[in-house]
Amino acid sequence: MKLSVYNTEGKETSKSVTLSKDIFGIEPNDHAVYLDVKHFLAAQRQGTHKSKERADVSGSRRKLRKQKGSGAARVGDIKNPLFRGGGRVFGPRPRDYNFKLNKKVKVLARKSALSQMAINKNIIVLEDFSMEAPSTKGYATILANFDQSNNKTLLILADSNKNILLSSRNLKSTKVVSVSSLTTYDLMNAHKLMFVESSIKEIEKNYKK
Repeated sequence: MKLSVYNTEGKETSKSVTLSKDIFGIEPNDHAVYLDVKHFLAAQRQGTHKSKERADVSGSRRKLRKQKGSGAARVGDIKNPLFRGGGRVFGPRPRDYNFKLNKKVKVLARKSALSQMAINKNIIVLEDFSMEAPSTKGYATILANFDQSNNKTLLILADSNKNILLSSRNLKSTKVVSVSSLTTYDLMNAHKLMFVESSIKEIEKNYKK
């Protein structure tokens, strides 16, 4: 697939790039995408939830009343889960939600997400650019030049760029990442992918291994 290259003013240049069929032209594997997104979201969970069970509640272990003769049901101590203030039965405990996912599945998921975006024609390629100083207004102007102010956009750079990152940080509908930190979740969470020329080459270099 061949795409035109645009400048930051939203105007088409004389240059073009050809997207690799091995990365942007495969048959999307929905299950691989599901697994990688699930893996990403699971890793974000802190897993610090904890409720007090019977052994954690403060209180006496004394038996409240004798076993027989009272006419009421038999009971143990005050920490009985049936009593108000007692311990919870089978409550949540701290745990790690992360799970292992093979690298090949992750790469397949990213290729599938990129291919799906290419099929839907949701990829824009820009000339390599830089910003002399952080400017939220300047970055918002770039998005406006492509009519993407109200859409979720993901700008993918070859390497991290501090000024561009700081310029985009206060805009809720956009995100800037480098190729090395690209995730399937970010790809699937965007309406438009915005690549710079060098990032296309970097992705082909990393994902063709």
